[in-house]
Amino acid sequence: MGLRVSIVLPTYNERGNIEPLLAQLLPLQQHYNLELLVVDDDSADGTAERVRELAHTEPRLRLIRRVGRSGLASAIKEGLLDATGDVALVMDSDGQHEPGAVQRAIERLVDSDLDLVIGSRFHPEAEIHGLSGRRERGSTWANASARFSLPQPYSQLSDYMSGFFALRLEPLLPLIRAVDVNGFKFLYELLAVSKGRLRTAEVPLSFQPRSYGSSKLDLAIFWDFLISILHSLSLRLLPRRAISFGLVGLSGVVVQLLVTQILMLGGLGFEQALPFAVVAAASSNYLINNALTFRFQRLQGLALLRGLLKFLLVASLPVLANVGLASAYYSFVSRDTLWAQLAGILVVFVWNYAASSRFVWNTP
Repeated sequence: MGLRVSIVLPTYNERGNIEPLLAQLLPLQQHYNLELLVVDDDSADGTAERVRELAHTEPRLRLIRRVGRSGLASAIKEGLLDATGDVALVMDSDGQHEPGAVQRAIERLVDSDLDLVIGSRFHPEAEIHGLSGRRERGSTWANASARFSLPQPYSQLSDYMSGFFALRLEPLLPLIRAVDVNGFKFLYELLAVSKGRLRTAEVPLSFQPRSYGSSKLDLAIFWDFLISILHSLSLRLLPRRAISFGLVGLSGVVVQLLVTQILMLGGLGFEQALPFAVVAAASSNYLINNALTFRFQRLQGLALLRGLLKFLLVASLPVLANVGLASAYYSFVSRDTLWAQLAGILVVFVWNYAASSRFVWNTP
């Protein structure tokens, strides 16, 4: 009973899943000094309200309700920083992680004197009942990419994307603080910032089908993973948002080149077509950045339109520089429309990233 164990349960619209899960976890108080922390991202389905009701009669249950903050990685980080246990365990709240694995993970962590134990869906002894063929293939590919980008001491691990892991809280607090909460998966980011120093092991999971609700996996999650991999491969020297902004900028290059060619085929000269193409590319960049790079500050409705006007205003000076430099290159250096436009685009990237981050999405 002496070991203090904190279980962190991030939730978003999990009312149908959270109560049965808590009922299965509470018997662990027979073995540990137990603390259950539900970190809720202001669910609209009454998840937080139900947890609050349960906490009135269960002192081991705590609710952290986050308003104006969202994201799985940041919820996990906040829960771990608020936890009071000697050992902390993180697991999903959708019922797909078996509560029976909790004790196995904690015993492996303590008995083997490890820093981190991961519940793996891809352990040789694991069973997967709740993962579609498409998601299983995607997870396999993601794990292979993660293995390539992470320090070599972690190459023996099989599930870098797991949402189930136990760790020794006090010695790992500096690393937890250093985790980038805009990252794809908290575990992957923790392994990346630890630089191969953690003593790790895995226990097999029996991954179950979801009882209620639907998966939160979407295009933005895949995008975050791509950025996380590139962030690690850059030795974490480039800001995550700058990498994302740059990739979106590449799509804007394609838009600008394509629109220029279409307008020129329609009869306009290069100098006449270029301003329209530049504005089209800037508008495309804005919409994609709003959906992906700044998705936690995503603008909607009238705010989306106001943001576009702000973005075009912020970009107006570099747009003029883009048009002016590209036109000058085309007129005085080379009649090559591709290199003329690339020269103009190169000038505007840093300005657009720094200025729009601050004035459009209000992020430093």
